[in-house]
Amino acid sequence: MRRDRTGTMHVYRQPSGAANGLLFDYQGRLMACEGPGPQGHLRVTRTEHDGTITVLTDNYRGKKYAGPNDLAIDSKGRIYFTDPRYGPRNGLEIVDDKGRAIEGVYRIDPDGSVTQVLTHEVDRPNGILVSADDRFLFVADNNNNTPKVPRVVWRFTLTPGGTVIPGSRKQLYDFGRGRGADGMALDAKGRLYIAAGRTVPSPPHETIEAPGGVYVVTPEGKKVGFAPIPEDQVTNCTFGDKDLKTLYITAGHTLWSIRVTTPGFVPWLSRKKDRK
Repeated sequence: MRRDRTGTMHVYRQPSGAANGLLFDYQGRLMACEGPGPQGHLRVTRTEHDGTITVLTDNYRGKKYAGPNDLAIDSKGRIYFTDPRYGPRNGLEIVDDKGRAIEGVYRIDPDGSVTQVLTHEVDRPNGILVSADDRFLFVADNNNNTPKVPRVVWRFTLTPGGTVIPGSRKQLYDFGRGRGADGMALDAKGRLYIAAGRTVPSPPHETIEAPGGVYVVTPEGKKVGFAPIPEDQVTNCTFGDKDLKTLYITAGHTLWSIRVTTPGFVPWLSRKKDRK
């Protein structure tokens, strides 16, 4: 769907391919993670300006993905995406040398090559961000139907080549036994805006220990703000409007917005001047 400036909703693409995470590239083309389900294709696509669909990747070394979920882009145009499997877990094809399923994180380079950058360092990766200076990769770990697993946001250090430095994993924020982080956004000061939590518990695995809303967290892990959303589930957020000072939030079947004092960092808009 697309919401215009008058508040009217329009169908943007149908069928969507079970699209989940969305992001514009530096040419203003909409990229989408297409996940599992009856309409799902388990791929990452780009909708061209004329409406045609370009498949950026639909396999890793001949194996189907588990369920592309969210994506981020760095200053060089490299795309990072998460690949968890929520729901039925049959048919997982990407495994390690011990036969264990990998729900990993991947990088698509401008030449189209795909690299696996994380494997078992994250249990079930969901939301993802790259810092504005390309130094850090932030990954939301959200296994929401298994007890006693981390529901945290991790920070990894990246090399200039876009790979994760081994042993650099740092726990940024822990949601305990509540609903973990889903989609995330960055503001111009590098702070993370994290959609997470619940208003109503979902036993036996998700409590209301972390209230539903958007958590504002510094790159070092300090919580500095919170916007409560009285709707389950709070799933994603991004910045918009001409000054990028409106935070838009998806929750359940609803869309919310709140004005903020610091503009968001939206790569394809925030880097326009730098990329000319």
